[in-house]
Amino acid sequence: MFSFSPVCYQTSRICRQFATHATVTADFANVVIGAGVVGLAVARRLTETGRGPTLLVEKNDGVGQETSSRNSEVIHAGLYYGADSLKTKLCLKGKHMLYDLCRSKSIPYRNTKKWIVAQSDEEWDRTLKLHQHAKQLGIPTRAVSLEEGKLSEPDVHAGTGILESESTGIVDSHSLMQYLLGAFQEQGGDVALNSSVDSISQRADGIYELAIEDSSSSTRTIITTETLVNSAGLGAVSISNMLLPEYRQKSAHYCKGSYFSYSFSHPKPKTLVYPAPSPGHGGLGTHLTVDLAGQVRFGPDVEWVDDPTDLSPEHAQLDKAYIEIIKYMPGIKKEALSKEYSGIRPKLARASAVAQGAGFQDFYIRHEPGYNGFINLLGIESPGLTSSLAIAEEVEELLYE
Repeated sequence: MFSFSPVCYQTSRICRQFATHATVTADFANVVIGAGVVGLAVARRLTETGRGPTLLVEKNDGVGQETSSRNSEVIHAGLYYGADSLKTKLCLKGKHMLYDLCRSKSIPYRNTKKWIVAQSDEEWDRTLKLHQHAKQLGIPTRAVSLEEGKLSEPDVHAGTGILESESTGIVDSHSLMQYLLGAFQEQGGDVALNSSVDSISQRADGIYELAIEDSSSSTRTIITTETLVNSAGLGAVSISNMLLPEYRQKSAHYCKGSYFSYSFSHPKPKTLVYPAPSPGHGGLGTHLTVDLAGQVRFGPDVEWVDDPTDLSPEHAQLDKAYIEIIKYMPGIKKEALSKEYSGIRPKLARASAVAQGAGFQDFYIRHEPGYNGFINLLGIESPGLTSSLAIAEEVEELLYE
């Protein structure tokens, strides 16, 4: 016989009660904090594979309202990261999983391909190294001659070379997240929206206790769970620091990227266009993407900020972005560019988003030693969207296999 808490959690528009004795010793078998695309994928995976009653906790009034909905919506090929990195492993696996899911569930997507354009001999040398790296990983890439480039995309300028990534694409991230949410709920999962985690502790028997405040009613309650997955995105470091001892705590860094729309009907390339990778850069450069409606967009740029809620694009950033954009698309008119939106990437250091070595920051995905059943997902930036389904499998394996 289950007993029920008087606290109601919103799942879409339905007010549900949750069982306070869903397992022998805890309210839930699993609690996932954060309903971005990764948290949704993890929650769906745990219910789909029958891992017990699962609650997805989200501080906002809807899913996917932060980094997951403020990005380029690109399905990345996995070109940029070290061969032994989690970013490479999970991006390569996640890319195939994501394409398969989109095809099977009619989630809008397109295999657009991507060009990486070099403007100097030095940039082309770096791009050719990327080409060799891709070959070693089995990622399909090819060098495009400047003549072919002019015929295919006459508005794109490449001074010394073009590398095409054949498996890059775009996805409707909102449709993807709605599918993951629906699949999770259909399997019996519960979603607690407007719910902020105030504190976390681990009891002597290993069960985790979470104090959660419902911002819509100012109600505070305690729930318990056998396993806990921290997928809180921009808030993940704060969540982690609630539980881990001080000497294991981390600092959060926030990389803001602004996106700019283009109002003129021309030029309108079909292929995504990226500048050659720049060592030490916090992102992949201010690139050109198109959405599923064919609308051209530029971004993101890189702006380090202290406040993860600082989402307003600055006019000065447009000026800087324009200088970068016209290097590979000189026909762009500045007056047709306008600030569209900004997103913030969660990072663990002001480090490079590409390559490897001392300046590279990989995903942090760990079953924390001494905290059985606690999985930490920190610094899940790009290629987090592409990797989301593979990250979900990784989490399940860490917890249950």
